[in-house]
Amino acid sequence: MAVEPMSPAPTLSSPHPAGPVARESAHDPAVLLDGVSKRFGEVTAVDGLDLEVTDGEFFSMLGPSGSGKTTTLRMIAGFETPTTGRIRLHGRDVSRVAPYDRDVNTVFQDYALFPHMSVGENVGYGLMVRKVPRDERRRRVADALSMVRLAGYERRRPAELSGGQRQRVALARAIVNRPRVLLLDEPLGALDLKLREEMQLFLKALQLDLGITFIYVTHDQQEALTMSDRIAVFNLGRVAQVGSPAEIYERPATPFVAGFVGTSNLLTDDAARLLVGREGTFTVRPEKIRLSDPDEMHTAGESSALGRIRDVVYLGSETRYIVALEAGGELVVTRQNLETSSMEALAARGRQVRLSWNREHVLALKAS
Repeated sequence: MAVEPMSPAPTLSSPHPAGPVARESAHDPAVLLDGVSKRFGEVTAVDGLDLEVTDGEFFSMLGPSGSGKTTTLRMIAGFETPTTGRIRLHGRDVSRVAPYDRDVNTVFQDYALFPHMSVGENVGYGLMVRKVPRDERRRRVADALSMVRLAGYERRRPAELSGGQRQRVALARAIVNRPRVLLLDEPLGALDLKLREEMQLFLKALQLDLGITFIYVTHDQQEALTMSDRIAVFNLGRVAQVGSPAEIYERPATPFVAGFVGTSNLLTDDAARLLVGREGTFTVRPEKIRLSDPDEMHTAGESSALGRIRDVVYLGSETRYIVALEAGGELVVTRQNLETSSMEALAARGRQVRLSWNREHVLALKAS
């Protein structure tokens, strides 16, 4: 089936509901978690979490399986109750409030569409439950489908749609209720790579046009870096770092963040003393390292080391070189294949090389 191109959603009026939320002020964040923990028996899934999401932000919670990000999302949605701490939505304490009484909607990975209903009936189901008049319901369903580029699909069944179209129906069903916060739990995980990349750009454009807060759970680093205004990196039920995509990637705070977000070289012990000149844990990104002939000298402000290419991984647009250093240890180096063929890249295996890097690109890390 051909994949239709994703274009940005049309600019529409704000979906925010009329009327203020109780105890809301102009300075209240969209979501505030204050000392939130969640325990399941002896297992602590979320451990003393403090987190603030501003209004209108695309905020991603990134981490491996079991890191606590989905449990956190479910507590914000109201599907789980915090063991300790408070959750506030636009200034309102909702820690013990039922999901249907919170101004949020959730989009899941499996779409959760009713197969026996048409697209229009699926999108309008929540409005029908709330007894919204039929004419208004029909208008709002049409508006929501237009937002997700599915105008005219009202009479189709979910089985007649592609995976990307079904995901957009699920989005339309969530935004038709005009929530102020939209929660997305790995919604693109079931899509193929090309469609997932298209949907990433579409979701970001949709969020900008709607002007509402998106909180997005993912374990995919590229997904988080592509869409987010800010990212919280989760590890073992806690947040290891919060920052913009550039901050998270360029200035990781811990070895875990450096290793989980992209590929990174960690320098410790003897390697740190030899290559950096002091004790500690340091990181340098593979793309920051220059690969050259062994007799080429490094310039002022650079450090260098001799080594031999142990392995080569050809990735199409770039090649990854694993270099065993004469001083001990290994460094990973990536180079764009601007003029290099796969045969030339693979032929480098076993070659002696010099690695050079700007000292400013070496970052000291604190313990995880």
